[in-house]
Amino acid sequence: MSFEVRSERLIPLLAQKGITIGEYALCREAEHSGREKEAVVGQMKETLKVMKEAAARGMEAPVMSVSGLSGGCAWQYQSYCRSGENLLGTLAGNAVARALSASEVNASMGCIVACPTAGSCGIVPGVLLSCLDTGRATQEQLVQALFTASAVGIMIGSRATVAGAEGGCQAECGTAAAMGAAALVEMLGGTPSMAFHGAAMALKNVMGLVCDPVAGLVEIPCVKRNASGAMNALLCADMALAGMESHIPFDQVVDAMYQVGKAMPEALRETAGGGLAATPAARKMEERLGLRTAFE
Repeated sequence: MSFEVRSERLIPLLAQKGITIGEYALCREAEHSGREKEAVVGQMKETLKVMKEAAARGMEAPVMSVSGLSGGCAWQYQSYCRSGENLLGTLAGNAVARALSASEVNASMGCIVACPTAGSCGIVPGVLLSCLDTGRATQEQLVQALFTASAVGIMIGSRATVAGAEGGCQAECGTAAAMGAAALVEMLGGTPSMAFHGAAMALKNVMGLVCDPVAGLVEIPCVKRNASGAMNALLCADMALAGMESHIPFDQVVDAMYQVGKAMPEALRETAGGGLAATPAARKMEERLGLRTAFE
């Protein structure tokens, strides 16, 4: 049986069966792969392990990218948080630091989990692991939350896109934030309906966000957008848990995101032809790396 990709049909189905989005995703994966649920969960535990390592590495020591354009932000921000002067507090501060770390590991050609893409790899682990850090969730709950995140990613990718080259950064960091928000909501006791409201609000917050990587590399502004994506996910999860709802349903938000992505000029879809990538500072970076002619 195919994966249900519309929340308007999935929510009543979940209510009828008395299961969560995450449990539905686990059942579907076991059915599709022909494996026992325990084996599927075991694989997700390994996924979480890779996420943990990538999210921690940049906080333990500065991680620099291969190009030298970026790196050290996770270490710098974590050091700032340790001073007690950061505005965000412990949980949000940890989420930002971990999101930066995973993204920097990606830029250094390290091992990460694309969730849903390499360019947005820091958002989901950043927000989920911050709950583990602060005692808001257990390891087992994080594993289950990853199934929730996976379901939302599948639903968006099946009906729209998660690729920056097709839909801009709204499709990458926006989807990751939606995945993270939904996962947080279910993990912290919210209903499937609340989780989809959180996901919808996260996508709406970055509607129209372009993909404009400097020199065509997944570094500037990608690394810091992972940090802002983590904050987006936390905020929207909190709003959903408070009972706030998206006036535009999740399915319609996904459709709108796809339409906006298709309407974007090619220069704003991962080609380094517009946006921040076309600024004088960015062009100087390209020249320094000997890459400018490839994007003119």
